[in-house]
Amino acid sequence: MHAGLLRDVLTLAVGVVTGVLSAAFGVGGAVVSTPGIRALGATAFIAVGTTLPSILPSAAVGTARYLREQLIDWRWVAWTAPAGIVTSVGGSLLSHSVPGHGHWLMMLTAGLLGFTAFRMARQPDAEVSGAAEAEDALAEPASARRDTPAALAGVGAAAGLLSGLLGVGGGIVMVPGFTELLGMPLKSAVATSLACVGLFAIPGTITHAALGGIDWRFALLLAVGVVPGARVGAALTLRAGARRHQLAVATFLGVISVVYAVGEAVALARR
Repeated sequence: MHAGLLRDVLTLAVGVVTGVLSAAFGVGGAVVSTPGIRALGATAFIAVGTTLPSILPSAAVGTARYLREQLIDWRWVAWTAPAGIVTSVGGSLLSHSVPGHGHWLMMLTAGLLGFTAFRMARQPDAEVSGAAEAEDALAEPASARRDTPAALAGVGAAAGLLSGLLGVGGGIVMVPGFTELLGMPLKSAVATSLACVGLFAIPGTITHAALGGIDWRFALLLAVGVVPGARVGAALTLRAGARRHQLAVATFLGVISVVYAVGEAVALARR
């Protein structure tokens, strides 16, 4: 689709949906905006970088809402974010070296999303199990706890690498990493992940911009749309039951993984 009023309106709509899902699931929202602007005419290579600037306002709005509810664990942010910021730069640089003009990056994203959805749908109620494990952790010596600085930095490093490499914000790693590996309740994991996602997007945006990988018309329109969407997404999350929210996250990621895989497989077949 060529640039024009219709494409701009559709891009704003994609931004609103992106903001809702970013705040609701703590994933940065690029899992929606990336295929969204691909459908509107952006190349796979440009789509990876262009979504990163739109992560910043949605993450800021969602984080502010969760902050008022005291759902963010700032100790986890302090250990996770620095590692992710460093590796997000490396991922951004690496994205320009991967063959396939960005299509294989999208296929990798689809596989990661599908695996995450499968694991999350099978696990027990994250809010209940996470709270129980958190209480048990209080009785454990510090050396036995799973939320050690090294573990948090490891999750952050993996999330930051994929944030820069795939332009997906890193939340698709942090949310399951925080809940499944480290035992955090799901709503707190979403809130803490979103705070980290906003920090990860800053160096990734700068790096992709320096390498000419951002379409700023797309980026600005997405950024305008995500702000009201993020407010809605955060409100929906705070009202949802734990198990319902968990299944919603798993279903959402599973659907997006199929969309990614089919779309990019078709694009590769046409090359």
